[in-house]
Amino acid sequence: MARKFFGTDGVRGTANQYPMTADMALKIGAAAGRYFRNDGSNGHRVVIGKDTRLSGYMFENALTAGLTSTGMNVLMLGPIPTPGVGLLTTSMRADLGIMISASHNPAQDNGIKFFGPDGFKLSDEAEAEIEALLETDIQPAQATNIGRAKHVHDGRFRYAERLKGTLPAGKRLDGLKVVIDCANGAGHRVAPEVLWELGATVIPVGTSPDGFNINNNCGSTSTRTAAETIVSHGADVGICLDGDADRVMILDENGQVADGDQIMGLFASSWADADRLHKGTLVATVMSNLGLERFMTDRGLQLMRTNVGDRYVVEAMRANGFNLGGEQSGHIVMTDYATTGDGLLAGLQFLSAMIETGQPASALCKVFDTVPQMLKNVRYGAGQAPLDAPSVKAAIAAAEADLTGKGRLLIRKSGTEPLIRVMAECEDDGLLAQVVDGIVAEVEAVASVSA
Repeated sequence: MARKFFGTDGVRGTANQYPMTADMALKIGAAAGRYFRNDGSNGHRVVIGKDTRLSGYMFENALTAGLTSTGMNVLMLGPIPTPGVGLLTTSMRADLGIMISASHNPAQDNGIKFFGPDGFKLSDEAEAEIEALLETDIQPAQATNIGRAKHVHDGRFRYAERLKGTLPAGKRLDGLKVVIDCANGAGHRVAPEVLWELGATVIPVGTSPDGFNINNNCGSTSTRTAAETIVSHGADVGICLDGDADRVMILDENGQVADGDQIMGLFASSWADADRLHKGTLVATVMSNLGLERFMTDRGLQLMRTNVGDRYVVEAMRANGFNLGGEQSGHIVMTDYATTGDGLLAGLQFLSAMIETGQPASALCKVFDTVPQMLKNVRYGAGQAPLDAPSVKAAIAAAEADLTGKGRLLIRKSGTEPLIRVMAECEDDGLLAQVVDGIVAEVEAVASVSA
């Protein structure tokens, strides 16, 4: 069944513009409530978390109204990282978890992500069934069966205790000076608290949210401020989270960035050495660098690739019994500890590796040489299908022929925006630019003609 509203990670868009309106959030809440409260009992519950966007209040209230109208009981967690919602969905015995966030997007955007009772994100099939309910007259609960709503004030503390428990008993971070950039987002309180409680000297960045500054010149997509702070304070390492704290970039003592590929490579190698990497396999997406694949192969390990989106990484992990995966963008999924990507958890595991090895962050941040990679995006209009144009198909075929034995090419439509993403990898910088720019020019030409 096709999905109209749900993208690669829930529903997302500009707040107060369709489909991210209060009216639609109310309907989505009612549809989700009807989907999960399907036996008429009053014991069903849902937990709702959010990041720090101003529109989060509006969507929290609208979703709560929709859910309670169908008899679901709502537990509101307030600002909390996305992985905290996954954790508390299971620990609070809820039928459903909802995170209100647009992740790394700017403040004017927002989104709604769903977790099932097992703490994992809902499947495409479940989301499609919820969408189907939106097209129907959703039956409200009887007046005596309307759900209740209450605030839960200790959610972030429960999450913090779980995070600290992922380190061996007695292990501390004494002696480490850590810059933590929370992107003025969902992790702005819990992340510095956890690091301080474990003994680190904490230098916080991006911990003053005002409803509008989430991801604004800070966080995992804008690491310059954190890098400058590391150098000026002589810090040992930096941890940069995104707006909902489910992904991370690690910065070494010189302010140099290690993306998700490097972090996954480090963890996969060390876990394999400790006989912890299930079936010797790491799961990543088609966007991960070819250098990571070569690194894994050289060590007798395997790299499985999936479609873009951490939910697809997790689905592959669960289906095959793997315990480590993620994305180049910084989603690091460790199912031994969590049900989804967790930026702070990955940061703690990196700090643990620093303590165990005695090596500086710079020695751990680059475990393989990357293959030069170029990514360009082309925006297209509503109703257009530029990838179907003969000229674009011909350009792609020519590029694939040029890259045979030298690199790889990936063309895909964004799951959240009207963009064609053109990515290639090749050791030859000139050839790399030639194939990417050639395809981009053809896509732009088609999009312009069709405009």
